[in-house]
Amino acid sequence: MGTRTEDETGTGTGTGAETERDETAVEATEADDVTEAESEADSEAEAGKAVPGAGENPSGVGQGAAAVVSAALGLVSLTGSWLGTVAAARETLVGQLEVAADAGVATQVKEMYGDAWNTSAVWSGLFALTALIVGAAVLARPAFGTPARAAQAPWIKSVAWAGVVLGVVGLLLAVLKYTGVLLGLPATG
Repeated sequence: MGTRTEDETGTGTGTGAETERDETAVEATEADDVTEAESEADSEAEAGKAVPGAGENPSGVGQGAAAVVSAALGLVSLTGSWLGTVAAARETLVGQLEVAADAGVATQVKEMYGDAWNTSAVWSGLFALTALIVGAAVLARPAFGTPARAAQAPWIKSVAWAGVVLGVVGLLLAVLKYTGVLLGLPATG
């Protein structure tokens, strides 16, 4: 920890006793530095100041991650998801299996395409609702936290608001798609 070689002392001509005294003085100085650092940390902890690494996370990493997830889920609700596509394809297959060969065109369209369209809308709506809830939770989080840490980084608020807006738009489009107001099934017959 505090031993010096002849090169570090600057002279190689000192006696063994001088070198030992120098080493002892260096070790004592280093021990004093360590004791001072420990006493400063103890006094900060006693005064109630936050000691780095004491278990608090003032950076807002969790809130930032949740805000990004909210925005991503909102975007997925608008563009579609793999899960919604697979569920719609399954519903199309089920419709093909259930429809009779002699069924009318309206029945065939509803069973084979209408149910798949509605299933896709439901999945988009679920993603949109999740984005809306997560974004709202991120925006409301400072009201339920420690008052000293109520400040939230501006980018977290912006991304959370983007998630909320995308969730609202996605939910609105999913409802319009499910009810047939937006791009409903074509009239048959």
